[in-house]
Amino acid sequence: MNRTTHARSGAPRLRVGGLLPLTTIDYPGELAAVVFCQGCPWRCRYCQNGSLIGSAAESPIPWPEVMAFLERRRGLLDAVVFSGGEPTLQSGLPAAMRAVRGLGFKVGLHTAGPYPSRLAAILPLLDWVALDIKALPADYGAITGVAGSGARAWESLRVLQAAGVDLEVRTTALPGWGPDDLRRLAAALARAGVSHYAVQACRTRQVLDPTLPAPNVPLERLATSIDLQPFTQLTLRAE
Repeated sequence: MNRTTHARSGAPRLRVGGLLPLTTIDYPGELAAVVFCQGCPWRCRYCQNGSLIGSAAESPIPWPEVMAFLERRRGLLDAVVFSGGEPTLQSGLPAAMRAVRGLGFKVGLHTAGPYPSRLAAILPLLDWVALDIKALPADYGAITGVAGSGARAWESLRVLQAAGVDLEVRTTALPGWGPDDLRRLAAALARAGVSHYAVQACRTRQVLDPTLPAPNVPLERLATSIDLQPFTQLTLRAE
């Protein structure tokens, strides 16, 4: 890979752990490709992308190959979503987003919000964001294994709300949760001004923590506790 190729790609340092060529569900209403970015600072118990956690892992897909693929899909795809891992971990993300916008694609982001200031810096490059809010701030450490992670995630929510970016907040229902746990979280999100909320079932196959039990309360039952009135859209995503 020569320097000319690096310069043309616009993001020589982006480590890509995977590429999904086509999806209809990762950016609502758009045909999109998903770029899975390598590296994450958290170790969430229910994470199913364990291979993407290591930030020093070698990128199996060079960024110029991603750009070449996207150039061939101009006019066929609407958007590119940066997912992970945690995309905002990487310093090459802004340049990658600018390169994608230069091809005429909308830019989406899946993030858990561990770096609020980095998220704020890339807001002008974003068309849509899915923010993973895992729990109330005080309960984050039991999920991520990292002290203070809840404060950072909820600060990222405030950054996105203040910016008015098109936003969906997502929660994975942790095994062991009852209706009251989800009700309290949904109420806090409603007070924060969240209007588009998605709750997804926890799949416990091939998760980072093999001791994580299977969910014992169906997602539909958990969701009956949520006050629907504050939300413009509430989506349930079962396995």
